[in-house]
Amino acid sequence: MVTVVDNIAGKPQQAARPRHPEKQKNAETPMQRKPAWIRVKAPGSPVFRETQDVVRSNKLVTVCEEAGCPNIGECWSKKHASFMILGDTCTRACAFCNVRTGMPGPVDENEPKGIGEAVAAMGLDHVVITSVDRDDLDDGGATHFAKVIKAIRDRSPTTTVEVLTPDFLRKDGALEIVVDAKPDVFNHNMETVPSNYLKVRPGARYFHSIRLLQRAKELDPTIFTKSGIMVGLGEERNEVLQLMDDLRSADVDFLTIGQYLQPTRKHHPVIDYVTPEAFKAYEQIAYAKGFLKVSASPLTRSSHHAGDDFRDLKAARLARDGMIAKT
Repeated sequence: MVTVVDNIAGKPQQAARPRHPEKQKNAETPMQRKPAWIRVKAPGSPVFRETQDVVRSNKLVTVCEEAGCPNIGECWSKKHASFMILGDTCTRACAFCNVRTGMPGPVDENEPKGIGEAVAAMGLDHVVITSVDRDDLDDGGATHFAKVIKAIRDRSPTTTVEVLTPDFLRKDGALEIVVDAKPDVFNHNMETVPSNYLKVRPGARYFHSIRLLQRAKELDPTIFTKSGIMVGLGEERNEVLQLMDDLRSADVDFLTIGQYLQPTRKHHPVIDYVTPEAFKAYEQIAYAKGFLKVSASPLTRSSHHAGDDFRDLKAARLARDGMIAKT
């Protein structure tokens, strides 16, 4: 059960309000030194600044900034951005996540228009739309997702749209609203293996998330489905392989696997840094299990190289369907 507690309403806003009030009493854990294969260059190219200006001028929120993504310099320098809708405050308090938590404000009805204009201004071929969890809304924000997809289609009809949604737990009909809006890719991240859910993703339910992905494909067999996990949270290798099987049973097309990075000392610690060789092994196994596309590396994130990955995904489906037709 998800419980939302409003500790803000009726109280004066304070500039120093904690980003993660629920984690303030957590014991601090040491942050391990990152290995060489994790380190990235600081952002600062002219194109990065240009992308930043478009985001700021349209008063948009990006998961690139809110989640502290290590790939922001590379992506923004290529005019790639993932927009986070429905505000910057999440009603959940996952142990791994750096997005602000608390009681969100009202939904910005002008946001779909702003995102549509930003996508057109940036000339994006492919765009990723994600959101915070909004357990306070009757539909979990599904209608807002649909409005954003429509606004993008109206302004940039050739842009392909990928949505990375919350789980819509106990929000009957929400998934149908999003799928009816016809995104090209429906993504919902499992995040970790089931044995970690109570401590890493306590507001979610593993098999509900599996069923959400399966149901999306049932509602629209033409849609591409996608999910991602982090490793380095104490999972066992056989648990990762079982998760792959569960996703394939749900007919998921695309799997991403990346290294968990601890945002602060109050967040869940990194248990281990998985080597590039181990990621390569996971990738090979996932392809053998039948995924059309797999991205597995220390710096892999759900939205990293999303446009290029979508082209690969389409090509892989065409090749598979052609082989099936010949047999």
